[in-house]
Formats: sequence, structure tokens, C-alpha cells
Amino acid sequence: MTTKIAFIGFGGVGQTLAKLLYEKKDEFFKKYDLDFEVVAVSDVMKGSLYNPNGLNVSRLIETINKTGNLKAYSDESGLVRGMDSLETIKKSNADVIVEVTFTDVETGQPAIDHCKAAFKEGKSVVTTNKGPVALAYRELSKLAKENNAYWGFEGTVMSGTPALRLPLVTLAGNKIKEIRGILNGTTNYMITEMEKGCSYEEALKKAQNLGYAEADPTSDVDGFDARYKATILANYVMNTELKANDIPCVGIRNITNEKVSEALRENKVWRLIAKIKGDENGQVKASVQPELIEINDPLAGVSGATNAIVYECDLAGSIMLTGPGAGLTETAYSLLIDLLHFKNQ
Repeated sequence: MTTKIAFIGFGGVGQTLAKLLYEKKDEFFKKYDLDFEVVAVSDVMKGSLYNPNGLNVSRLIETINKTGNLKAYSDESGLVRGMDSLETIKKSNADVIVEVTFTDVETGQPAIDHCKAAFKEGKSVVTTNKGPVALAYRELSKLAKENNAYWGFEGTVMSGTPALRLPLVTLAGNKIKEIRGILNGTTNYMITEMEKGCSYEEALKKAQNLGYAEADPTSDVDGFDARYKATILANYVMNTELKANDIPCVGIRNITNEKVSEALRENKVWRLIAKIKGDENGQVKASVQPELIEINDPLAGVSGATNAIVYECDLAGSIMLTGPGAGLTETAYSLLIDLLHFKNQ
């Protein structure tokens, strides 16, 4: 049976996923008996298209590459233009909403409203937006369950590296006692560049030139991005109800060349560490802050823009997962993971 998909937001990640689904269509059908069809795209900058009979993905990508928007997408039978995101969610015949808009992490909008609208219509959602999961996990999970809808958000912590599914699926049966992780690639890149002799300012400029850091790097360097990811891990993996503002958060602005050099002389390194830990009474606490760690700590060897998590398990012991925490293909792959699990639920 064909799964119909609507994209809410169609930037680099959405386009990469659409291209993957198109190029691997035959492979997915043969290996997994899966058939995906894109029926709608709604993007506030590029425009909106809906065809209940399916859109031509190759033509979509070609049109955007040539013109930057969807206006020149040629007319076809059944094509509807101009529906906004909420109309597309409510009125299209999509089974799954791929929510990949640019979202305000302070409010979680517009992604929270997109998820609510989809679940109320009985439509499933896969997303890479941290906002809805960090700020409204309980409410949205309840709404999805009440309406028999699937909600996938694997990519919200470490992109295509399965930081959420690993502890609950592969490590099923373990009690996760503690999670420690490097969850922000930008700051980790900056610190490891400072270990090579760069100043903070030089390391930040390099990160910006490589596209790791935004022009306003506040979310990264002040630890807010890592704090939202720690919130997701605490709520989803540790089954608690922490809010982002409940988590003490310190960034890397006060890490100096002197501190980095002194640490190296002592066979130690600085890393921005997110930590989530449960006690014997079931209480969970979390923090995000720079930590001075021994050179033989498994997180000490994580360099550049790489992310890593260590899960402390009661049965399996210490399990470390490492991989890229960003990238168009990697993030699109995280959405693909969720789509595959949606079909197999």
C-alpha cells in the first residue's frame, strides 16, 4: 500500500529526503515492500503545491534548483496551489506529515501547531524539529496516541545517528542509569580547534565559514542547543518530565586558550557535556556545562564536529554511540528511519 507524504517546509533537508525516496523507490519496494508518494509541499518561501494523485518529485527538485521556488512547476491534472501549512495538513490526503520547518526553539512554533493539527486529523508526523519534543513532548505524545497517529523524531538529538532508538530498542531490558554526551558539533569543533592553538574568536570564525555555526552563534556557544537535546533525552529515554529551563546550562564562552593549554599539560581536555542522571529514588537531574575530563575518558577522543553519547546501563555496562550530529543527508536519513518504522508499526 502506498504511503502518501506531505512536506511542511522544503529546504535542504526536505529536498534531500524527497530525492532519496525518489531515487531509492525501487530498492525500498523490493527490500521492505514500501511505496512512498509525495502528494504535497508547503513552504513559506518556495510556495505550495498539492496533488492528491502525487507530485512529480524529479520535476519538483529540478524546478527549485532552477528558480528557487515552485511557481514554475508545470500544471498537471488535479494540481492545487497556494494552500498554507495548516490547510495542507488538514485538507491533503497525506498519511504522514514530514515537518521540517524552521522553528523557534523558544516557543516550538510553528512546528507544535503543525503536529497538533496533524494528530487531530489522525495523520502521523516525522520531524527533526527539537522544539516540539523539548517543549511539548507529553502533550503531543498523548494527542498522537489518542488519535492512533505515529510520531517519529529520531533526528532531533544526533541527526541520522540513532541516539533515541538505540537505548530503547537495541538496549531494551537495560535500565539506563546515566547519559553523558557531546551533543553540539559546533562547540566541539571550536574546542578541538583551540587545542590546536586557535583563539576562541578564530575557532568561531572557522566554524561559521564551514557552516557549523550561524552568524548569531548564541544557541550553540551558550549551550542552548545541547540543553534542548538533553531535555529530549531526559523525557524520552529516562521517562521523566524535565523542562528545558529546569536544566542548568553554561556554554563555552569562558573557555580560554590558557585553560585549554593547561588542561592538555595535565593530560585532560575540556568538552561541553550534557549529563542526565537518575538516582535511587527515580529522580532525574540534568545539566549542560563545560567539563574538564581525563584523556582516557571515552568522550575525550571525540574531536571536530562529531557528536557522541555514553549510556550507562545496568546490564550492558557502558555503551558509547558516536557519529555526525548534522548534515543534509544524515538528517534526511533520520526522517527515513522514522518513515520505515511508521510502515512497520
